[in-house]
Amino acid sequence: MTSLKVEFPGSLGHLLAARLDQPNTLPRAWAVFAHCFTCSKDSKAAAYIARALVEAGFGVLRFDFTGLGGSGGDFANTHFSSNVGDLVAAADWLRSEHGAPALLIGHSLGGAAVLAAAHRIADSRAVVTLGAPFDPAQVKRQFGEGLALIESNGEARVTLAGREFTLRREFLDDVAAQPQAERIHSLRRPLLVLHAPGDTIVDVDNARRIFEQALHPKSFVSLDDADHLLNSQSDATYAAGLIAAWAKRYLPAPTPSGEMASTAGAEPLPVGAVRISNLPGNFAVNVEAGRHTLVSDEPVGVGGDDLGLGPYDLLLGALGTCTAMTLRLYARHKKWPLEDVRVTLNHAKIHAADCAECETKEGKIDRIERTVELAGPLDAPQRARLLEIADKCPVHRTLKSEVEIKTLLS
Repeated sequence: MTSLKVEFPGSLGHLLAARLDQPNTLPRAWAVFAHCFTCSKDSKAAAYIARALVEAGFGVLRFDFTGLGGSGGDFANTHFSSNVGDLVAAADWLRSEHGAPALLIGHSLGGAAVLAAAHRIADSRAVVTLGAPFDPAQVKRQFGEGLALIESNGEARVTLAGREFTLRREFLDDVAAQPQAERIHSLRRPLLVLHAPGDTIVDVDNARRIFEQALHPKSFVSLDDADHLLNSQSDATYAAGLIAAWAKRYLPAPTPSGEMASTAGAEPLPVGAVRISNLPGNFAVNVEAGRHTLVSDEPVGVGGDDLGLGPYDLLLGALGTCTAMTLRLYARHKKWPLEDVRVTLNHAKIHAADCAECETKEGKIDRIERTVELAGPLDAPQRARLLEIADKCPVHRTLKSEVEIKTLLS
């Protein structure tokens, strides 16, 4: 196991301190761990669980929320929404530097955060909560007499886990406004709920409510006599073993070489190839090209879960990005003062008879309308030439040329 100190910007702009734990071979999958309220990435639960997951072949990124542990910022300026934003920032960093954040794990309020953040991390494939509250607002119960002071004075010093923190009314307003039930019901990912029946901080009834609100596939496992913070190494290791065994059912298996693949047994992609594989949900798919991934889905109105761009969105995006890149390259070559390019595209089906330039005169055809905005002190001839160049981008030429699509069964 190797453990590296890393940092990245959080949702409020401050650098977040993190630790990346990984096995000596490429991980089976990458996980993000969100710690409990006012805890840190170095809490016993976080450290024990990370180590056990690494021993099972997973890589784990654990980080400190803004204002906690080694992270920058003032805890008094944070709230639940900023924690969710920090979690999304952690997933973004992991994706860009190492691989897709396939597994989201959250402890206590961190569990509520992963439930809230999952819809913003489209390439996450499974979610795990440990001792998580159903409603983030339940955290107010820990404030004791300080709750009344916060509500009356706007802020107060509150003792949590033996340490004092400043909390403000904005925090209370934020946790009260979270649509958590809706988020859990629309999670659209396998969910594992771990909770101790004797938890005195977050009652086990919260696990029942989370479990009942979620759709299948979902699982609940009791942590028996564990405490809320999982201070016992045996309890934390047991939880990690459960997580690893459960996650292997939903996350990609390693190739014979030990490398992680997005689809069980899939070969590495050659340059220029794209691979599509299923994600949890009705239509959602993972799109891989080299080290890059994104999610495509259909809108809710046609039966999808709206987890990503639709197929025609991707098509328009390919044409639009190619157009913008081509214009920037041409203007740079000519040393013209092009400062910015914005391309807006729309796709529709029209009657062929309405297209004067088209050879087809019956039925319907596809029409893509492309509007190009050019910023900068360009003169009229330069703008006219750039509009001509837009039609010469490679994707435009591909769409306008005769294309053969050959489908094979693997």
